[in-house]
Amino acid sequence: MDAAALFGAACQARQIQDIESAVEAIDEAHRLSPDNPQIAAVRALLHYESWRPSAGLFARACTLNPGDMELIRNRALALASEGERDTAEALLESALEQHPKWTEGHGILARIRLTTGDAVDYDRSYAQACAQQDGSLALHLAWFHQAAMIRDWEKVREILAKAETLYPGQNDLRSARFYLAAESGDDAGADTAFADVEGLRDPGLDLCRVRYHLRRSQWGAAEECARRHIGTPAGAMFWPYLSLIWRLTGNALAQWLDGAPPYLAVLDLDISSAQISDLAEMLRCLHILQAPYPEQSVRGGTQTDRPLFFHPDPKVQSIRRAIMDAVRGYVEALPPPDPRHPLLAADRSKLLLDGSWSVRLVDRGFHASHSHVNGWISSAFYVALPDQPGPPPSGHFALGTPPPELGLDLPAYQTVEPRPGRLVLFPSTMWHSTIPFDAGERLTIAFDIKRT
Repeated sequence: MDAAALFGAACQARQIQDIESAVEAIDEAHRLSPDNPQIAAVRALLHYESWRPSAGLFARACTLNPGDMELIRNRALALASEGERDTAEALLESALEQHPKWTEGHGILARIRLTTGDAVDYDRSYAQACAQQDGSLALHLAWFHQAAMIRDWEKVREILAKAETLYPGQNDLRSARFYLAAESGDDAGADTAFADVEGLRDPGLDLCRVRYHLRRSQWGAAEECARRHIGTPAGAMFWPYLSLIWRLTGNALAQWLDGAPPYLAVLDLDISSAQISDLAEMLRCLHILQAPYPEQSVRGGTQTDRPLFFHPDPKVQSIRRAIMDAVRGYVEALPPPDPRHPLLAADRSKLLLDGSWSVRLVDRGFHASHSHVNGWISSAFYVALPDQPGPPPSGHFALGTPPPELGLDLPAYQTVEPRPGRLVLFPSTMWHSTIPFDAGERLTIAFDIKRT
C-alpha cells in the first residue's frame, strides 16, 4: 500500500480501537512519507495514546503543522507524561504569550500544575492574560470554571467580580452568579440570582437549576426542568437527577430507569492471584502524578493519564480481553431494547471504549458520588486492596448514593465489597461512589463503554 492507503488503514484501525494495528500502519505510512504533515500529526497522537514515547514526534508534527494549537496542547501533555513537566509548562507559557485568549491552553497548563502538586499558583496564566487590556469575557469565564472545579469559592468570587466590572450586564455572568451562589451554599444569594436568570435557557444553567430545586425539596420544579432536556443531546446530564427525583417522590419510573433490582452486575473473573499481583505492580508504575485531576471524582489518590486499555503491555491486554468478555455477557443479559431508555436503547452490536484508566487511592481515599454522562456502561475492577480497610462498609462500592452537597436523604441501592479480580458493571447514568477506608492502598481499573 502507498502512504495514503496506510494512513486510511491507521485511521480505520483507530476507529475500531485496534490500536496496535493503527500504530503499525501509521509507522509504515511515515516511513514512506516522512514529511507529510497529516501523517506526522496522527502518528504522534497514536504513539501517545498507546503509551509510547511521543514528545519528539509531536515536536516534529508541530514543525510540519505550524500554528496548530491542538498539536502544541498534545505535545505539552506528552512532555508531562514523560516527566518533562518544566518543558511542558514552558511550551504552553510561550504559546500563551502569543495567544493569550487560548482558553484550552490555560486549562491544560493549570491541570498540569495541579496534578503535579502546584496547588497554590496553578492559575497564574489566567490571571496574567485577564489583566491584559485585550482580556476577554470567554477567558474570564474559563478562569471562573477552572477555580470552581476545585471549589475555591473565594477565588471564584474574585474572578466573577472582576468580570462583572469589565463586562456588565452579560447573560453569561448572570448565570455564573447563580451557579456560584447555588453551589457555594449561599442560599440567600442563590434565591436572588435564581430570579435574575429567569427566562435564560441553557443546558448547563438548567442543570444548576435542577440542583437548586433539589436542595430546596422542590421535586416538581426539578423534574420539569430536567425533563425538557430528555431526548436532546444534553439529555445524558439529566437522567441521573431524574433518578433521584423519582426515588424521592416514590415514582415507579425510578425502577424503570435504574432497574428493579438495579442493573448491576458483580462478577468475579477467573484471574489468578499471580496475574493480579503482576498487574498491580505494572499499574503502580503508571501512577506518576502527585494529585488527582480537578474535574474527576478521585479524592486522596491519583488517576492515570492516557487510555489504559491501549497500553501494549501483555498484562493489560490480557485483562482487557477478560473484562470485555464479561461486558458482552452483561449486555446480552439486559432486558429487551426500549427506545426511551438510556441504557436499553443503545446499539448493542458494538462495544467500544469511551475511556479507560487506573485509580490508586491511599489512606482515607475515596470516590465522590458522580455519574458518567458520556458513557453507556461504567465499571470498577479491583486489583489491589488495603490490608486495613476498617469495619464494613469501609472501602465498599456504593451504587445510587446522591452527591452529599445536595442534602438528600437517600441510601445506596446497594453496596459491594471489593475483592481482587472482582468486576462491577452498571449503567453510566447511575450515581456511584466509594466509601473511605482507613489505611493502605486501593488499586483499580475503570472504563466506560461508549453509547452508540
